[in-house]
This record gives sequence, structure tokens and C-alpha cells, in this order.
Amino acid sequence: MKIEQNSVVTFHYQMQDEHGEVLESTKGGDPTVFQYGNMQMIPSLELSMVSKEPGDTYSITLPPELAYGILRENSDIRVPVKHVLTEGKLEPGMVVSIQTKEGARPVTLVKVGKFNVDIDTNHPLAGKTLTFDIEIVDVRKPTPEELS
Repeated sequence: MKIEQNSVVTFHYQMQDEHGEVLESTKGGDPTVFQYGNMQMIPSLELSMVSKEPGDTYSITLPPELAYGILRENSDIRVPVKHVLTEGKLEPGMVVSIQTKEGARPVTLVKVGKFNVDIDTNHPLAGKTLTFDIEIVDVRKPTPEELS
């Protein structure tokens, strides 16, 4: 079966930055599973999968504009520490999740205070050209529950 709207896709990937450093990988672990066409991943990466089928392997390089965006200047804001979803000691430079109206979002801590933290609202991977090595493991039709 080829990948199309609402297909449930199982795949392995390895993501590298422009210097060849591996940033994430599912190889040697559990593959990623998602429903195609429901905006669950980078749109350009998802679009690259259309019509692929189990056994297909390929690489795609995405510039920042098509990955996590370009780095925006003056993107630091101060938020109450209670919005940080990470437990434990907080330190500048850490990537943490914060709670927003749209749900959890990854940010980078710039400054940590007792009651507030300053965060860089750029996605931690913004400004990076990323290469994804993809292996399609399985493609199937969604169950009725998955469609609802």
C-alpha cells in the first residue's frame, strides 16, 4: 500500500544537522508511527512521503524555512516558572517544554530566576538545515477509531 491521506505510517528516521551531527534517530529502537495528512510533523517532511511504500528508503534535506523556521531576533520573553513542564534543576541553555494556549512547546532557557524564566521562543532546531534519512517500515489503512 502506498502512503496517502489518512494512511497510518510506520517509519525509522535519522536526523542530522548541516555538519553531519546526528540529532535524533529511531534506528535501533522503536519506529515512529503517525497518521498521514493530520499535521503531526514538519509539513515538508510529511509531503515527501506521499506515494512511498514499505521498504522505500530515501534522504531529504530541508533548509530552515522548510524545517523548524529561521532564527528570529529578539525572541526572548519572560514567563512564570510554573509554566515550565520540566522537573528538576533548571539551567540556562536547557531545552525544556512550556505550557502554552496551543499546548506544550519546546523552548531554550536563557535565564533562570526563582519565580520567572527567560526563554528563547525560537524552536531549538530553528535556523538549522536538516537532513532526514527515512525508511518506510509499514503503511496501512486507519482503523475507524483512528479516523475519528
